[in-house]
Amino acid sequence: MDKKLRIAVLFGGRSGEHEVSLMSARSVLSALDPEKYEITQIGITKDGVWMAGENVLDALSKGQTEDENLKQVVIIPDQYHNRIWKIQIEDFAWMLEPLADVDVVFPVLHGTFGEDGTLQGLLELADLAYVGAGVTGSSVGMDKGVFKDVMRANDIPTVESVIVLRSEVEKNIEAVICQAEAVGPYPLFVKPANLGSSVGITKCNNRADLGEGLMEAAAYDRRVLVERGVNAHEIEVSVLGNDAPQTSILGEVLPSREFYSYESKYVDGTSGLLIPAPLPDETAEKIRQMAVTAYKAIDCAGMARVDFFVEKATGEIYLNEVNTIPGFTSISLYPKLWEASGLPYTKLVDRLVELALERKADRDRTERRFRRIS
Repeated sequence: MDKKLRIAVLFGGRSGEHEVSLMSARSVLSALDPEKYEITQIGITKDGVWMAGENVLDALSKGQTEDENLKQVVIIPDQYHNRIWKIQIEDFAWMLEPLADVDVVFPVLHGTFGEDGTLQGLLELADLAYVGAGVTGSSVGMDKGVFKDVMRANDIPTVESVIVLRSEVEKNIEAVICQAEAVGPYPLFVKPANLGSSVGITKCNNRADLGEGLMEAAAYDRRVLVERGVNAHEIEVSVLGNDAPQTSILGEVLPSREFYSYESKYVDGTSGLLIPAPLPDETAEKIRQMAVTAYKAIDCAGMARVDFFVEKATGEIYLNEVNTIPGFTSISLYPKLWEASGLPYTKLVDRLVELALERKADRDRTERRFRRIS
């Protein structure tokens, strides 16, 4: 019998998307075949404490992290020991004990401290294989302002926007409102630059809304994006692969509220989805090509869900964002689009693990020491 691959699944985290991560992790864990994988669950609390043990997912879901069966764990940047370490505290001294060896880390962490390159940097230092994009792809994909600049540099259209700082909002909100209104007519959308799942997003129909939206977004990030609202079809495509990414068929989101909000995504699940999206073949193919171009432009790997707007009045296509660790819940669009494309959830998870190992093998080919050429 072949040796099982040892998978560490990370979830939770210090992010406004903590609860979404727990939902995604439950689905991923149910899809990992125990006949193929030896699984270690690592739950990260809202305070950033890494925990392992029986039923750690349930413990985080219930907020019961004081359970004596849970042990504090850590990954250290040690390339020679690919493992999870358990922290033991005796006589005020910290000691590390091996908990589990790891072949692949599967981060199911949305938002800051998980999807933004910080975790990926740690995993690179530890020389571990991991699912998803690397440091560059993760960090650029997360920051909406930087991402838009990269898209413009690659001639990919994005909706007009401006980045403002929390300090500017706090110092002179009236000046920021004037700057934001120069982006375009109302409605305007205000978003934290480094967050997802529609957390902290406000649709602003007037100045009063805009002031409240700026304060709301600034609570979640020091950088705030203000973007022109567009009356558009919301189109999404799933991308899978490393150097030669593939795209799924397209889906159209039908928001049940004014926009595709956190509540409509994860609380009441009332938004609809059309698969395939009812678009002309030429438009659909253009969107797929743009998705791959964007994916490669930020050096993405493993997976991403790429979101577009198709303006109803003009048919203009705008790339909205790339999500490098998209939602993986039972109602999430990323796996739904692949399932509709003929790749079921369990096979999708298997493929992501394969891509992580492929990426690690390619990384291992990189020379780390200077070679003198005579």
